[in-house]
Parts: sequence; C-alpha cells; structure tokens
Amino acid sequence: MNKLNNKIIATIITIAFILSSLLVLAQAPNVIAQSAQQTTGLLPSGVTPDAIAHPVAFLSFSPTVIGISQEVLVNVWTTPAPGADRHHHEYIVTVTAPNGNKDVRKMDSYVADGTAWFSFIPDQLGTYQIKFEFQGTYFPAGRYSSGNIVTTNTGTLYDTSVYYQPDSTEQQNLTVRQEMVASWPPAALPTDYWTRPVSPLNREWWTILGNYPWANGNTHDYAGPYVIAPNTAHIVWRVQGGLGGLVGGDDGQLSIDASQSIGVGAAGNPSVIYNGRAYVAFVKPGVGNVARCFDLRTGEVLYEIPNGVTPTVISYTQGMSVGAELLSIGTNLIKINPWTGLVTTNVTGMSGTFHSNNYVLSVQNIGTSSNPNYRLINWTTAGTSTNFTSRVISNTTWPMSNLGTAYDINTGVAVTAVGTGSTGGAFLQQNITAISMTTGKTLWSTIIDGGVYSGSCDVADNGKVAILDDKGYYVCFDLISGKQLWQSPTMDYPWDAPAFGAYDVGSAYGMIFRSAYSGVYAFDWNTGKIVWKFEAPVPAAFETPYIDSNGTSIYSWNGGMLIADGKVFTYNTEHSPSEPITRGWKLFAINATSGTNVWNITAYSGSRTFRGGAADGYLAFDNFYDAYMTVFGRGISQTTVTAPTTTVPMGTNVLIQGTVMDQSPAQPNTPCVSAGSMGTQMEYLHMQQPIAGIWNNATITGVPVTLTAIDSNGNPVTIGQVTTNGYYGTFTYTWSPPKEGTYTITASFAGDDSYGSSSAATGLSIGAAPSTPTPIPTQATQALPPIELYFAASTIALIIAIAVAVIIIKKR
Repeated sequence: MNKLNNKIIATIITIAFILSSLLVLAQAPNVIAQSAQQTTGLLPSGVTPDAIAHPVAFLSFSPTVIGISQEVLVNVWTTPAPGADRHHHEYIVTVTAPNGNKDVRKMDSYVADGTAWFSFIPDQLGTYQIKFEFQGTYFPAGRYSSGNIVTTNTGTLYDTSVYYQPDSTEQQNLTVRQEMVASWPPAALPTDYWTRPVSPLNREWWTILGNYPWANGNTHDYAGPYVIAPNTAHIVWRVQGGLGGLVGGDDGQLSIDASQSIGVGAAGNPSVIYNGRAYVAFVKPGVGNVARCFDLRTGEVLYEIPNGVTPTVISYTQGMSVGAELLSIGTNLIKINPWTGLVTTNVTGMSGTFHSNNYVLSVQNIGTSSNPNYRLINWTTAGTSTNFTSRVISNTTWPMSNLGTAYDINTGVAVTAVGTGSTGGAFLQQNITAISMTTGKTLWSTIIDGGVYSGSCDVADNGKVAILDDKGYYVCFDLISGKQLWQSPTMDYPWDAPAFGAYDVGSAYGMIFRSAYSGVYAFDWNTGKIVWKFEAPVPAAFETPYIDSNGTSIYSWNGGMLIADGKVFTYNTEHSPSEPITRGWKLFAINATSGTNVWNITAYSGSRTFRGGAADGYLAFDNFYDAYMTVFGRGISQTTVTAPTTTVPMGTNVLIQGTVMDQSPAQPNTPCVSAGSMGTQMEYLHMQQPIAGIWNNATITGVPVTLTAIDSNGNPVTIGQVTTNGYYGTFTYTWSPPKEGTYTITASFAGDDSYGSSSAATGLSIGAAPSTPTPIPTQATQALPPIELYFAASTIALIIAIAVAVIIIKKR
C-alpha cells in the first residue's frame, strides 16, 4: 500500500514539475512596468514585470535523413505562445555543416502562435547539426496590433507586463547522404475521362484546372494558361433555350431569329465555369428568368433560382483558407455562393471593370456633366465590407470618362484612339494618347494617318498597344515611350483591306488574332508580320458574295473568339445576317500556332463577343442555328464483348464480337467514331444532315479495339486489334485458340480525345480436339482373270449343261 501511495505521490510531483517547467505565468509583484517598449533578450535593467513565463523551445525538421541537394523544412516554436496580436523577435537557428561552417538564421515568429519556419538545401555529405535559441522577450503592458505594441485604440489590450525567459534546444542531427530520399510520386496529368472534384493528392493537376473566365487578363479573349479545351467536335450534351431553326409554311425559307426568340440570345451561355459547374442566365418556359447551374460534364441541372443572380467573374481568395468568390459586378457588387447560388453580399453603387484578381477599376465623375471631374478608382472585391470607402485602393485624377480604347493592367497604361480630321463624317487621322493608370498623367500622344474602324479592335498587351487602321493594317507603339515599333502588312483585298470584320480582337501566345471578313489572321506582336491566315472556303457556288484575294468563294467572319489551350475558337457570321440564313457556317477550332483546322462543326452565333466558355476540356457554345447551347468535350464510352458460351473443340475457330458505344447524354448508345468522322457524325445525329455528308462522299470510321486472351495460368495471349464499324459500333474477330483450357477474353478501347476508355471481358472454354476414327482393315483381292477366260468358261459350262440335258432326254 505504501509503495502504491509513493507511486501516486511521485506521479503528482512529476505532473507538477512538468506544469511548472512549462509554466505559463509565474506571478511577480504587481508593480507598474518601467519600460514601454517590447525588447528581445534579457529583461531590461530596472524592469519588474507583472508576470514571468518559462517557455520551452521546440525544433523540428523534416526529413531527418535526406539526399544531397534536397530541401529540408525546419519548424521552430515556443510554448506558451505570445498571445493574440503579439510575436517574438529574432528567433535564432544555427545550422552547422559537416565542415564546421555555420549558417545563422534570424527570424520573427508569426503573430499570436509563436511559430516560425524556413527551408534550406544541404550541399555537403555527412551530419549537419541544427539548434534553436529563443533569446527571451519582454512585453510591456499595453495594446498590441499585428505583432507590435501600438498607441492606437485598435488591437488587443494587455493590462499586465510579462517577460518570457530565454530557452534553447539541444543540437539535433540531420544526416545527408548521396542517395535521394523519395518524395510523394507525382501524379500524371489525366489522359482519360475525369471528373470534379479533383483529389488533393493529385497536386500536379493544378496546371489544367483553370476556371472561366480567367481572373487575370480576361480582356483579350484569352481563357488563360490553365484552361484545356476540346480537340474534337464530340458533343457531350446540349439544351434548347428557345425557338430556332427554319419556320417554313407561310414564312418560306426564313429562320427564327434565335437572338429574339427569348430575348437574351439562343440558349444562353455560361458566364462563369467554376469547379466543373457552369453558371448560366436562362429563360425557363413558364417561369421566366432564372439563374441556372449545370454540371459541365453531364448537363444535370444542379439548381435554378427564379430571378436569381448569375455570376460574371471569379475572384480567388488566398490565406489560411483558399477558395473563390463568384461575383456579379453591375450597378452593385454581388457575391454568390458557388454551391447554392444564393447571394451572400450585396453592396450598392459599386460598378466597374474587373481587371485582375480581387480588383475593379471604376471611372467616377465627381463634377457635373458640363464641367466633369473624373476620377479613376481602383477598389477591391475582397472582404465583407459594405462601405465603399474602405474598399478603395487608389483614387486618381483621370482625363476621360472611361478606361480608354485599350489598357494593359500589367504595364499600368491606358490608351485612347480618337478619329480626327473629319471630312463630312470620315476620319482621316487617329489621335493616340497614352495615360498612366497610376498618376492619371499623359505619357505621350501622337497622330497617325488613317481613320478609326472600331476602338474595340485595338489591343494593349505585353507592354505594347496595336491600333487598327481603317485601311486594314495594325500600327504598334511602345506603351511607355510611345515609339512606333511596327506597321503590319495590309490585310487582303477586297474585304479585309477596309478593315471589315469583327468588333473584337484577341491576344495570346505572343500574337494578335483578328477575325476579318475573309478570314482569321494572326499577327506577331514583336514584328507585326502576318503569321498565318485561316479561311473557310464555300463548298458550293452562290451561297455567299464573299471572295478572297484569289477569287475563291469564302465564308465571312464577324464574330467574337475565345482563345484556349493553344486553339482559337471562332465562327462564321455576318455583321447583320440576312435571310434566308447562309448555309454552312461553322464553329472552328484553329491551331493558334500553325493556323490549321483542328475541328469544325455546323454552328454560328450572332453576337459580337464569343457566346460560350471553356474549362476542364469542355467548350460551351450558344448555337443560333437551332437555339441550343451545345457542350463539346470528352464523353463516356461503353465496350461489350461476347464469345461462344459452350465449349469449343480445340482447332476450331471462334467468333469474338462486341460493341463500343457512346454513352454521352446527347446521344447515348450510338457508335463511337473516329475524330476524323466526328463532325459528320454529330451533324447527322443532331442537325439533320446526311450521314454521308451533303456531297455523299463522307465515310464514317470507327475506333480501334484491342483483343487479349488470358489463359487459365494467367498468361496473356495477344489476339489482335480490330476497328469497329462506324455506323453500328460493332466489331468481330475470328480467332483460333492455341491450346485447350479456359480463357478470359478482354476487349479494350483505349479512349481518345472524344471518349474515355472502356473495356469488357467474357469467358471462353476450349475442349479436346475430336478423335480421328481408326480405319477398318480389308482382305486382299485376287486379280481378276482376263475376260476371254470368262467367255471360255461360260461356253464350256453351257456345252456341259446341254449334254446333260440330252442324256436325260434319251433315257426317258
């Protein structure tokens, strides 16, 4: 019993010792501190704190065994922590290399928790020693904010002073060896069908998980470097948003104007695509305007909010928590919950242009209409404040009522181009002025010959600005100096030289992209040279009045574009499409580098900006031909395979057959087809076009299937590869198994840019070969005598028979 009591007493003493060693606060005489400044090191002379803390220093680094030139993470902290709004100055960490060299690191702790960290890369083999020293900190009584003592009324108030005594750790050893220490294996980027949410284990996927629109640079039709877009015309799903197509009857060959059928465009188009969800302003029959959210991959409606708010931009938040805010910036700043679609913040009177993550530019007139006083206001969307003033980052005198013709936010320069020298309505010159977005002052101004086509075709990027002349060429200037850098070649006669074309321009990959009337051009930002021109020849005469410089009949271009994943997505249309509507207009995916066709499909839009968006390998497009919003991208496939269900004798050929079918919501259980046949297949399934094309010369081809057998011992046997029938999705293959036994037959479709992979398996039994019958032996046959002997013998027999008959007659 005494031993037990002794153990209990010892345990209590031990706990008390630990608590005292970690001593949070040891009370000292309650006197007023004699110093008003926070100090590091020993307690200032003559100061008697209200309390004394006995902190413990901690050191941790990982990994403790590492390969040379690999990174080591070092964490240090003290406990108890300094408390809210306070931090320690000058933690000291000494790293001693194997050769004795010392690397002394000094750093402040984080506010409140007393932690700090750094990383380093050892470059010597052997044993490193690491030690952490806390020098001690004296905190006088007072108010603290963001780590430091302040005289303001904001922050955390401490009524007592406290001194944290010094402490240090022992030397700890880090072993550095020649062999590398394995880290988490990198996740390969997906090449198959994938879905959201993406596991955080696949960190390397961040490079393809861009959302739409890009939060940094969405003024140049560029979706950003992290968006992937479809490589084929495969339709995944589509939804009708209004009346469209040919009217017929009394209206003859006229079509319904999709832009007027429901008032907001054809089927609507996603203004935001975030985390696999597409947010669309939609007009629902019987309900009216709704904020609708789709699953980007399947078209499943996730929510509909009547008269709800649809987001238009994405703003990312970073810090202790990471995510995104979906915003609508019109006359108000509205924040929408990405999961529910409900409004979480609504701040009135906050309009402007979202120019980069978390920031908006507004031009405000604080004067009168007759005597304006413009201000350029840069304000933030971050936070929950409903006070506009608290959101303002800068407020600058501004010389005009808008942001100008074009601006480059990275350079901080805005440009305005104004026609001058009018002669009865036509401008003969352009006055180009560059303004600092920081100071509001004019940097330079110049006048060039040539009139204005449209300021919406001017573009500022890469520290330069390119101005479109109404004679069909670009003039480029340095944004800072105003020096003219180049003048591009004139675009083609007859339709492009007068600069006819889209009221739009794109910039990405070091090029300017321009949809002129006879084709799409790419100009080099550095030289102004035309890198390529893409045209869409008309397959039949009399469909359009447009020709290129060679006299070839071509389709016109006058729509917006979207640049994503190395491709320029744009479409044929006219400034004001006439009826009957032109046949054969298409949506094109053009290789941004080479200017070659990647894919195309019958579609067009009447808007001057691209009505659609791209993310996660999918593209949504508002098709005015039929009033459908169509989503292109990779879908799900399904493979089947069968073999004889009864045992087959060895030596007999067996028939293996199956299918590879598309399971996308737009066309479930239809054949999977090759990328080259995709446009024809989709137009046949969804646009009432002939399966052989309008000229009856198209052939639909299928997809490759790999057949493999696995015998009863687990050994794989390659059977072969077969291509499915493009019209039915079926495949057949005749195979002669090499030996008896049970086989598992697998059929695998590896997938491609249109479909995810799929496979199937079935069983096959091969029995013994049928036995060969034993031949029955036969006796040897004597040779027949010559025919003369037969005649002689028969004659003798006949004579004998006559003689016998004569004798018998005589005896009677």
